[in-house]
Amino acid sequence: MKLLRYGEAGAERPGLLDAAERLRDLSGQVSDIAGDALSPAGLAALAALDPETLPLVDGAPRIGPCVGGVGKFLCIGLNYSDHAAETGAAVPPEPILFMKPTSAIGGPNDDIRLPRGSRKTDWEVELGIVIGTRAKYVTEAEAAAHIAGWCVINDVSEREYQLERHGTWDKGKGCDGFGPIGPWLVTRDEVPDPSNLRLWLEVNGSRRQDGSTATMVYKPAFLVAYLSNFMTLHPGDVIATGTPPGVGMGQKPPPFLKEGDVVTLGVEGLGVQRQHVAAD
Repeated sequence: MKLLRYGEAGAERPGLLDAAERLRDLSGQVSDIAGDALSPAGLAALAALDPETLPLVDGAPRIGPCVGGVGKFLCIGLNYSDHAAETGAAVPPEPILFMKPTSAIGGPNDDIRLPRGSRKTDWEVELGIVIGTRAKYVTEAEAAAHIAGWCVINDVSEREYQLERHGTWDKGKGCDGFGPIGPWLVTRDEVPDPSNLRLWLEVNGSRRQDGSTATMVYKPAFLVAYLSNFMTLHPGDVIATGTPPGVGMGQKPPPFLKEGDVVTLGVEGLGVQRQHVAAD
């Protein structure tokens, strides 16, 4: 299934795409793509519905973040061997963890708003994990059962704030709207091998990133198990798993985003995001 949320920010309604990729409303079945709806039983109930019986949504409404009620937005740094090489960093002996605040979450096509004074706002296409059931001290073999599905994430990053303003990475990763999620949550059964997906990103039609999750150092099941040793993962928690090479910071000279740019990105089978860059 491809599940999504549509409507004005803060008032999104649940929906799904039918076989013809038409938007169907799920408001009569669930209140949101969140919580119990992400459990195996909740997803099975939605999968059992006949999409043809669900109301069609007319027009082209805004598509919101594909999951609601996000409690934690966890991110993994330097998780692609070729991305680590382009930045001159060593592959870390354990996953690097940082967090984005939930105020960073945005819809897949919402504007990227440059923070006041920003000079080095960058892009990062990533595979996202959406947690479906509570996970604490799970093994790698058990981890997949706790994943509801997958999505596209743009881990937008202000490199000066991240690397030159001292302290943690979070201040360059957590600006408002720096975490577009979606367009949809693709359930786990539709992605048999998340370790072999193509990821790509373009700025103004120019290809900047073109990689594969095959070069991911720490794979999704490992990450879920690893993180569950430090904190309990809850339904709706989102994990951004790292980015392949081609970020602005890794190029010479480094090109960064400016007002008027258009960023387009996608992950194989998980949909496409398109964002205009605007001043805040």
